[in-house]
Amino acid sequence: MILNLNKTFRPIEGEEIEFESFIFSGGEPHIKIMADFDVSETVSITHRLNSFNDLGLLCMAVDALRRMRIKTIDLFIPYFPAARQDRVMISGEPLSVKVYAEIINTLHLNKVTVFDPHSEVTPALLDNCEVISNHAFIKKVVSMIGTDVKLISPDGGALKKIYKVSNHLGGAEVVECSKSRDVSTGHLSGFKVYHDDLNGADCLIVDDICDGGGTFIGLVEALKKKNAGHLYLAVSHGIFSKGFDDLNGCFKTIFTTDSFRDIEGIKGVTQIKLIQCT
Repeated sequence: MILNLNKTFRPIEGEEIEFESFIFSGGEPHIKIMADFDVSETVSITHRLNSFNDLGLLCMAVDALRRMRIKTIDLFIPYFPAARQDRVMISGEPLSVKVYAEIINTLHLNKVTVFDPHSEVTPALLDNCEVISNHAFIKKVVSMIGTDVKLISPDGGALKKIYKVSNHLGGAEVVECSKSRDVSTGHLSGFKVYHDDLNGADCLIVDDICDGGGTFIGLVEALKKKNAGHLYLAVSHGIFSKGFDDLNGCFKTIFTTDSFRDIEGIKGVTQIKLIQCT
């Protein structure tokens, strides 16, 4: 049985549990689950955790299921909130990913599944965590591009994962890149591509998250200076907080999943549903 707390997001197959949810005037999330199903079955909850209210609704849902005597509850939250805040960079900041993980751990879930987490910190902090890699997603992207592309690692943090993707694809060539970030301001600079000449080859930048897109926009100029051909971008979790105008000017096609939000009708953007990548 599946409890899809976001009713437009259905990342796994199964019979859905009916429910009603709303926000009280005081700001508190609430849920009422319809009890017309076999409570001896495992219930899998899916949700997009894009805010603390989303996390609050999840906690309320688990409590309601426990009170219905559901013994086994799984959770699928493909985008793990605050996964990028996996270390304290400046004194006075929280270790945000740990805060979210500890709250979820108090729910004592049978399994917590995440998709392409930002680093190894998230699964290390989560109890009973199962990770779905981005391999199937990138394989589908490459098949849609229909050409022999080079895989571009935008920075050192993406290297370990992109070489695993390369192996999954049978040894696709990886081009390593780097950048500099001022941790106090977030300003990006010093983009470098460690390749002498790309000779017009098509290039696919692969990463887990696109927020504002500054990393990828900044990398485009450096790739063009190395004679890159068509440029493509594939990100597992598309936040796109600054829209698509600048990104569309850089890439022939942007690929993402529906892990964070639904994207429809945006020229140059192809969204692949997670149910096709798991």
